[in-house]
Amino acid sequence: KFKAPRHGSLGFLPRKRCARHRGKVKSFPKDDKSKPCHLTAFMGHKAGMSHILREVDRVGSRSHKKEVVEAVTIIETPPMVAVGVVGYIETPRGMRTFKTVFSQHISDECKRRFYKNWYRSKKKAHTRTAQKWADEDGKKSIETDFAKMAKYCTAIRVLCHTQPKLFKLQEKKANIMEIQINGGEMADKVTFARSLLEKPISVKDLFSENEMIDIIGVTRGHGFKGVTYRWGTKKLPRKTHKGLRKVACIGAWHPSKVCWSVPRAGQFGYHHRTEVNKKVYRVGTKGDQKSASTPFDLTDKPITPMGGFHHYGQINEDFLMLKGCVMGPRKRVITLRKSLLVHTKRVALEKISLKFIDTASKWGHGRFQTDAEKKAFMGLLKKDREAI
Repeated sequence: KFKAPRHGSLGFLPRKRCARHRGKVKSFPKDDKSKPCHLTAFMGHKAGMSHILREVDRVGSRSHKKEVVEAVTIIETPPMVAVGVVGYIETPRGMRTFKTVFSQHISDECKRRFYKNWYRSKKKAHTRTAQKWADEDGKKSIETDFAKMAKYCTAIRVLCHTQPKLFKLQEKKANIMEIQINGGEMADKVTFARSLLEKPISVKDLFSENEMIDIIGVTRGHGFKGVTYRWGTKKLPRKTHKGLRKVACIGAWHPSKVCWSVPRAGQFGYHHRTEVNKKVYRVGTKGDQKSASTPFDLTDKPITPMGGFHHYGQINEDFLMLKGCVMGPRKRVITLRKSLLVHTKRVALEKISLKFIDTASKWGHGRFQTDAEKKAFMGLLKKDREAI
């Protein structure tokens, strides 16, 4: 009679503001030497949401051969640039960095990340590493470092950064992360990492359609919230003294302290979260004016809806379309990682064939999919006449 399941999960304690804005990969997929060398993570920015229509191909399911409408999230993913190689060795206390080699040319976008105040700084970051590549002794030491990495290291990661100039956001500092290289022998990994230095890395080199991936990011912040909102506890009766959105009893007389598992008011949102098994519905390429077309809907239309993604704008670069929602507000940086699991379920292996992608305006009740469609229906508008 007096028992009930607890409200809210204790698995996500402490519910405090995340220390970092960018999602951190806490574990990379398990290495398989039989596969060719490949990268395991990428970064993009959340642009907004839309919906698609598709036919389900799942034998035995009630929705098999039926059309379903699903929500999708668009993540803009311009190419990233590799600027360094880091080698790790195994120690009794876990992995530690063994050698780090930076490339000769590092862009100002990346250098900004090394400074708190860019315009007052001397901008001397990595001038010595560039000199290393220029003289003979420096080149010898770099070759030695790469040789040592191939000989002693157990993991090779590439330092990559985003290119804010391609995002058209307020941001000027690049986001930098280490991306692990999986597949092949250690010498192959080092060679592969060297081949990537100073070159743009495209999202289609990592992910493909119908693939299951994991997303890592920081959720939307909601500030200081009470227990009813934060933990979903029951509201007290209407006439309760001093408020009703409270916890009635926060513990027994003894022990005379509040237990850690009792719901309390505090920070809600802006937490670091990892969500697994998000299906890639489409990998879009830059400049494709038919990126939202399908075999069933042959209209030439790009993925950007009419009027743009609100509070984001146009999609001008490569993008990923993921099933469902993604943590954080629009413009939030999202880390995309290859799945840690070997997928065998039918839902994961299902081939997706899109019939329709919605590009109507997201600012209101969008009636038209393209500007041409609107003009054909509306005729010449007053503003068009004035323009003429």
